[in-house]
Amino acid sequence: MAFERIWHKRYPPGVPAELVFDRRTMPEFLTRASERYPSRAAINYMGKLISFQELEGLVNRFAMALMDIGVKKGDKVAMLLPNIPQIVIANFATFRIGGVTAMNNPLYTERELLHQLNDAEAKVLITLDLLFPKVLNVWPETGIETVIVCHINDYLPFPKKQLFPIVKKQMFRRVETRANVHEFMDLMNRYPPDPVKNAARWEDLGALLYTGGTTGVSKGAMLTHANLSSNVQQTRQFLPDFIDGAEQGLAIFPFFHSAGFTGVQNMCIYAGWTNILVPRPEPGIIIDLLKKYRPTLVPGVPTIFVGLLNHPKFHTLDLSCIKGFVAGAAPLTSDTIAKLKALTGAGIANIYGLTETSPMGTILHAGVTDKPGSVGLPLPNTDVKLVDINDDTLTVACGQPGEVCFKGPQVMLGYYNKPDETDKVIKEGWLLTGDIGIMDDEGFLFIVDRKKDMIIAGGFNIYPNEIDEILTTHPKILEACTIGVPDEYRGETVKSFVVVTPGETLSITEIDEWCRERLSAFKVPRQIAFMDSLPKSAVGKILRKELRKVK
Repeated sequence: MAFERIWHKRYPPGVPAELVFDRRTMPEFLTRASERYPSRAAINYMGKLISFQELEGLVNRFAMALMDIGVKKGDKVAMLLPNIPQIVIANFATFRIGGVTAMNNPLYTERELLHQLNDAEAKVLITLDLLFPKVLNVWPETGIETVIVCHINDYLPFPKKQLFPIVKKQMFRRVETRANVHEFMDLMNRYPPDPVKNAARWEDLGALLYTGGTTGVSKGAMLTHANLSSNVQQTRQFLPDFIDGAEQGLAIFPFFHSAGFTGVQNMCIYAGWTNILVPRPEPGIIIDLLKKYRPTLVPGVPTIFVGLLNHPKFHTLDLSCIKGFVAGAAPLTSDTIAKLKALTGAGIANIYGLTETSPMGTILHAGVTDKPGSVGLPLPNTDVKLVDINDDTLTVACGQPGEVCFKGPQVMLGYYNKPDETDKVIKEGWLLTGDIGIMDDEGFLFIVDRKKDMIIAGGFNIYPNEIDEILTTHPKILEACTIGVPDEYRGETVKSFVVVTPGETLSITEIDEWCRERLSAFKVPRQIAFMDSLPKSAVGKILRKELRKVK
């Protein structure tokens, strides 16, 4: 089914259905930003400002350091860092010399870290001193040749720098005799900020971003420089009210996550925006940064926005600085959208995609107000179709649920060293997402659920997200997540985990009555479990797989 003649009509004014891409890679866009906006802050790290010109020089310095320790074009450089300046410097230095950056979650267990370092075949690992003991434990079982250690206070301004003592002596005592352990700043101080020729090419592999393992063993999505650059250019079209060289983005999403990597880190470099780094994305910290630095763009996951809306201090802030919110990684409920809009007046864009799409695939831009619950339209140069859940050779009609499939310049090459897994999800250029959606007659996409999360109860297909949406509109419910559990009679039945808003009391009977007024009888949760909090990933995405383990 083709949507080209329909969906572009609802784009913001001036946005074409087909873009002609600027074929510069991200390190080339950094050079462009340093020339256009040399004195503008590229990074704000707890008050320490690093200009675009300075960032360009820091990237060149670290690029020389990587080359001198033996990193060559195509080599994998692993990152195990929070949102601190070193991760941006290291990513773009790796890009610049033609290396491949491999991102890792600092919260990983040793087992998870070992799997990803070996899967990526990484030669170099850049990490934080506090994570060094974990690295030491897995290092002998990996192919890592060199470890570079950063300190949280390397780029902190005085006097904050004094509040974070360097833990070098304790952490390095066990490896004093090793020649292949370096401190980040020691390496940086060896080299001048002279230009380094860009070795990254449009079709080269640029990054391995991991799926996170929420549906099994994590897999490295191979993203080319074309994928990364194209996806930034596609998404930038949908922020027409934001001005190049004049905005500040709040980096709530961690950069090891695809939304933070492309949508925040790379977007700010591309557009010449200041990146306000958030090393630990907690509501209290975010509120302090909102108050002190007044960002104009605030991206985040739904749980972050729910947490902010339920924090008393958030309602006391002057939020007139915010021009827009961007929600991603999970659907944003219509209730949360309405509350944010009422409080700030700012527009809210809802983005949908996967790590495998770099990650942006569709967007409901802020100008669309008549499609509640939608994740919007395909980005320019992007095709979307829905196929039968049981037969991916058959497309489904508008209004009918089907598996969402993407084709476009942001679709990954495949999974690193996993051709069989790649063949399962990429067929004739189409990426099968595993998500179930419905598309209306204007081409707007609505995500119903994950294919693997769908509940089949008594022969009926039940989508947990629909139930979660109803539950979270209850004034006394802070968060909710629904799963299918075994049932002798129905095969599966519906179980919902509920977090009650602090200070409120709520009964199972109240929840049942609320749902029966709004859902078909077969969708109403048969089991309710109250929890103090729901398990979440590092970016705040609720983890259904963990709830399935709860007895």
